[in-house]
Amino acid sequence: MNRRDDLLERVTDHVLEQGLIGLTLRPVAAAIGTSDRMLIYHFGSRDALVSAVVDAATQRAIDEVDALPAAAGVRAGVNALWAAYRTEPLHRCLHVYCQAAATGLIGQEPYLSDARASNERWATALAGYLGRCGAPADVVGRIVTLVDSSLYGFHLDLATDRPEELARGVDDLARAAAGLAGA
Repeated sequence: MNRRDDLLERVTDHVLEQGLIGLTLRPVAAAIGTSDRMLIYHFGSRDALVSAVVDAATQRAIDEVDALPAAAGVRAGVNALWAAYRTEPLHRCLHVYCQAAATGLIGQEPYLSDARASNERWATALAGYLGRCGAPADVVGRIVTLVDSSLYGFHLDLATDRPEELARGVDDLARAAAGLAGA
C-alpha cells in the first residue's frame, strides 16, 4: 500500500468513527498522526480528500453488500439488506454518505461527479445482491431504485423513529419489491 492509500484508509477510519460534518485538515491530520501539509500534498485539497473519503466509504459499503449471502427471495433479501444497513460497518459507511448529502456536498461540484460515479457502483452492487436473491434482470434496476431510495430514507429515520415501526415499513417495501420481481 502506498503512502496516499495508507493516509486515505486512516482518514476514512477516522471519519467513520467521528463523522464527516465539520471535518478540517489540522484536527484530522493530528488524529491520524500526520500533518495537514502531508494531506494536501497527497490529496491536493480538502475537497479532494473528502471526495476520496466518501468514495472509500462507498467502496467499503459495496464490499459489505457483495459479501452478503443470497436470501431466499427478494422480500427476504430486502429485509436482510435492511438488517445489514443497521449494523457495522455498513451503518457508518452509509452514514458518511448521508452526512455528505446533508451538508450539500453531494449536489455541487467537485462532489457531484464523484457522487454520481459512487452511486452507479452502489446501484450495481445492489443489483448484484438482489439478483442473487432472485430479482429478474429485466426489473432489477427498478427494484434497486425503489429499495435504495427507500432504505436511505429509513436509515435517516433511525434517529427519530422506533425500530419496530421502521421494520414494518421495510417489510412493506420488501413486499412491494417482491411484487415487482413477480414473486
